[in-house]
Amino acid sequence: MSHPCFLTPKTLKPNCPLFVFLPGMDGTGQLLRAQTEGLEAAFDVRCLAIPPDDLTGWDELAQQVTDLIKGELAGNQRSVYLCGESFGGCLAMKVAVLAPDLFHRIILVNPASSFNRRPWIAWGSQISRYLPEVAYRFSSVTFLPLLASFDRIADVDRQALIQAVRSVPQKTSIWRMALLHQFRVPQQQLKQLTQPTLIIASAEDRLLPSLPEAYRLKRAFRNANVVILPESGHSCLLENEVNLYDIMKTHGFLDEHSVPTQVSSAAVG
Repeated sequence: MSHPCFLTPKTLKPNCPLFVFLPGMDGTGQLLRAQTEGLEAAFDVRCLAIPPDDLTGWDELAQQVTDLIKGELAGNQRSVYLCGESFGGCLAMKVAVLAPDLFHRIILVNPASSFNRRPWIAWGSQISRYLPEVAYRFSSVTFLPLLASFDRIADVDRQALIQAVRSVPQKTSIWRMALLHQFRVPQQQLKQLTQPTLIIASAEDRLLPSLPEAYRLKRAFRNANVVILPESGHSCLLENEVNLYDIMKTHGFLDEHSVPTQVSSAAVG
């Protein structure tokens, strides 16, 4: 079995802050695509890719991610921004409490820590294990309208999302949903994280109760702010009108090393 790895951009920026993106249930690391141009203006971006046959538990997966980040730093002292979306938001919390001194900023985007507040999802995951593979693949595609607001996503990104969802085998999908069902991070561990944390929540998330979860997590962290995307769905980072770099900049979430002296409007838009 292969192991998780980082996808790297064509041009590395070893003198810029390291931006680490942990993906959702698909695990492909390919769905930050709509955000990379803006982010790469200021960051050295890495996207975690989790192999489709990976059945690793939370603790081992968090350790693997931590080791990958330390490998990228390789003695080069620079800020690290940790960003997790949905499933990756849960993983980001596990990684942050495992190595709290490694990160300068934490960003959580519709974290799936609210998974157990949607009992029908857990019920559906139990049923899906008994479906034939063909029926499972059909059901995973019909599930997509809950995952994304397609009218807010460009055609090419919509196709990328569909392809990413289809790439996850039935066994792996069931395993990752089981991980979400088991996910726990004691509040006292989150309270020990002192770095600024940005929690981004979609008000029109039809998959998870991301809005109340954002405010619950704000109370759990010591230094967190919540940003609401009033018209966005769960997969908000694929939406045309959502620009993660602009959100971070607008809400004062960039340090002086993360703001280029000259950034064109095209680069951040």
